[in-house]
Amino acid sequence: QVQLVESGGGLVQAGGSLRLSCAVSGRTFSTYTMAWFRQAPGKEREFVAAISASGGSTNYADSVKGRFTISRDNAKNTAYLQMNSLKSEDTAVYYCAANRFFLRPQADLYDYWGQGTQVTVSS
Repeated sequence: QVQLVESGGGLVQAGGSLRLSCAVSGRTFSTYTMAWFRQAPGKEREFVAAISASGGSTNYADSVKGRFTISRDNAKNTAYLQMNSLKSEDTAVYYCAANRFFLRPQADLYDYWGQGTQVTVSS
C-alpha cells in the first residue's frame, strides 16, 4: 500500500505563488505516475497535472498551462506542484494521486490518493 501526504496549501492573494508537496511512503515511488487533481465545493474533481515515473513526460489541464509546473524528486520520494499567477478560480482542495501504468486525466485510473490540502486564492 502506498501512502500519500500533501502539504503546502494555504491562503494567497491573486497573482501570487504557492508550492504544494506530496510525500510518498515506500521504496516504489520511482515506478509511479504522479498527478494532481483539485475539487472546489459543489464541483466534480478535476485533473490538474501529471508526470511520468521518470519525470520525462508531463500533462496539464488547459486551465493551468503556463502557470503551474509539476515536478518530482525520486530520491526524496516527493512530487511537487508549483503554482504561479494564481487566480480566484484556482481555489479548491488539491489532491495528490498515483498509479503504476497511466499518464491520463481520468481520476478513476489512479489507485492511491492523499488526503488533500486546501488552496484559497483571494482577489
